[in-house]
Amino acid sequence: MDPCPFVRILVGNLALKFPVSTKPSLSKIHPSTSSCYCKIKLKGFPHQVATVPFIQEETGSNGQNAETGNSVNNNKSLAACFSLSKSQIDKIVSRGNSTYKLSIEVYADPDGSSCMLTSGKLLGKISVPVDLRGAESKPSVVHNGWIAIGQNRSSRNGSSAQLSLTVRTEPDPRFVFQFGGEPECSPQVFQVQGSVKQAVFTCKFGFRNTSDRNLGSRSSLQESNTSRNWLTSLKTDKDNSSKERKGWSITVHDLSGSPVAMASMVTPFVPSPGSDRVSRSNPGAWLILRPGCGTWKPWGRLEAWREPGFTDALGYRFDLFNDEIIATSTTSTVATSTLSTKLGGKFTMDMTTNVATPSISPQSSCDFGSGSGSRSGSRPGSGSGSDFGFAASLSPHQSLHRGGFVMSSTVEGVGKCSKPEVEVGVQHVTCTEDAAAFVALAAAMDLSMDACRSFSQKLRKELRQQTQNFVV
Repeated sequence: MDPCPFVRILVGNLALKFPVSTKPSLSKIHPSTSSCYCKIKLKGFPHQVATVPFIQEETGSNGQNAETGNSVNNNKSLAACFSLSKSQIDKIVSRGNSTYKLSIEVYADPDGSSCMLTSGKLLGKISVPVDLRGAESKPSVVHNGWIAIGQNRSSRNGSSAQLSLTVRTEPDPRFVFQFGGEPECSPQVFQVQGSVKQAVFTCKFGFRNTSDRNLGSRSSLQESNTSRNWLTSLKTDKDNSSKERKGWSITVHDLSGSPVAMASMVTPFVPSPGSDRVSRSNPGAWLILRPGCGTWKPWGRLEAWREPGFTDALGYRFDLFNDEIIATSTTSTVATSTLSTKLGGKFTMDMTTNVATPSISPQSSCDFGSGSGSRSGSRPGSGSGSDFGFAASLSPHQSLHRGGFVMSSTVEGVGKCSKPEVEVGVQHVTCTEDAAAFVALAAAMDLSMDACRSFSQKLRKELRQQTQNFVV
């Protein structure tokens, strides 16, 4: 099936300048001691916050105003990004108005005390209409340049503060996958396009023999019945079963039954001393593996833990292997953030800023003006005969470093039924194995919510299989 249409609204190139005759109420705002930030809002989405650099205006010897400090042309940074699906766009258009209002509120923090956590002094706000007609098929620049903010923004004498910004829309088609059940229940995985679903993968959850420390370098792709081996190891592990969660694995198969990706728990999830929670200093870890030359080869490593203190959050970090030999490979962190253990959220990889970031970072540098939209090619994938083949033939490592939206997957809170929905940018999928790797990663992220659950709480039976299989 074809990918699903998505549109991204990108906001960047932020800068702020004040006129020479600044109001007395703003006299305390100075680039060397103050900071400004903005809240970028779009209806139906959580607001995003970004810092805004200063550009000072001074009167030159010829009496003309001159800009000093950092030039806006050198501030090609992305401040916010919003993604809309076709159903969301259709809903907006069906109301008879194809425009969407983007709101930006600019605040000053003269003494640097708010740290963007509480509102500083509101300098002004603006609204930018975003026309979504045709946004699914071609990129468009909605606004690019300076715009007056504040009470005097309609004044002709230029006495108002001005905000520089660029607002763009770009098509961002994605493959969408949905688990037919919870990952630990070995569900089917469907590719979704609108109301149409088509089974593309099956998942098998199980328990890996933790005595194999060389997974990824010599493990065979042929799955075997390891239950007898487990019975031997379970005697040793019986006393520790309530103190550690280990050996979980989930294997993704294509429709022919061939394994095309795997997520394997390679570092047990254990509570920190004197606690019943997995700590950041000793996280559990998964290895995400892809098939190659008769063995499993490492693609990425996912670590997860419970955040310290009173925060009810799951922390995670995903590292991408730069080569395929675990012993010598280096890694690049491409996602690190937190999720609410009560409400859940989205695990996201977005390389639009061309730096390691789990989401759009206001301080990240990118050539915003050149665009980083989706690119599609006609060369089919080289995998196991899949329908996925929209990108140029690149290795998965090269693909992720191309930039743009990579993937997102939904994660439910502890105790809630979770059927992850996975979105993957088409430029990062060249074959079945590419798509399967992201599906395996989504399953590992979802299972990490249970793996990091308090050890004083009992896991569901599917996750306690090894202790149930052991007969005293």
